[in-house]
Amino acid sequence: MVKSNTLRFAVNDNIVYPKHGVGVIIDIEEQEISGMKLELYVIRFESEKMTLRVPTNKAEGAGMRALSNKNVMDKAFVTLKGKAKVKRTMWSRRAQEYEAKINSGNLISLAEVVRDLHRSGDQTEQSYSERQIYESAISRLAREVAAVEDIAEKEALEKLETYLQVA
Repeated sequence: MVKSNTLRFAVNDNIVYPKHGVGVIIDIEEQEISGMKLELYVIRFESEKMTLRVPTNKAEGAGMRALSNKNVMDKAFVTLKGKAKVKRTMWSRRAQEYEAKINSGNLISLAEVVRDLHRSGDQTEQSYSERQIYESAISRLAREVAAVEDIAEKEALEKLETYLQVA
């Protein structure tokens, strides 16, 4: 096999792929495409019922990374406890910024989206699109927390809700 990548993942490793969140490498295979041999990570995203093949030499460029460490996770929790920073721009512009943060693969950016869009009981109702973006962000954050802490996704969601209530 061609060893062409600085990121080296193994079968059964949990990874984060920016556009899809937490996945598991189920295989590393070699395929011939247009006469070239390519080494591919085969990644399964259970939450999306999807399998993705990423060339090993393109994984880093695509933003694929290992799960966050405890230090980054702690920073994300501190971010969740912070005060929401909502810009006074048009919703369509903010929505684009939130989507970009969600798809960045950066855990802190994800926590910022969750913090900024979280509504407690005494706050105004969210629009449908706000709710959709919030749900997308918190579920992706919960999946990474669950994978890092080796707990169920439901437990991770409850933990995140606890942090958000403290804020």
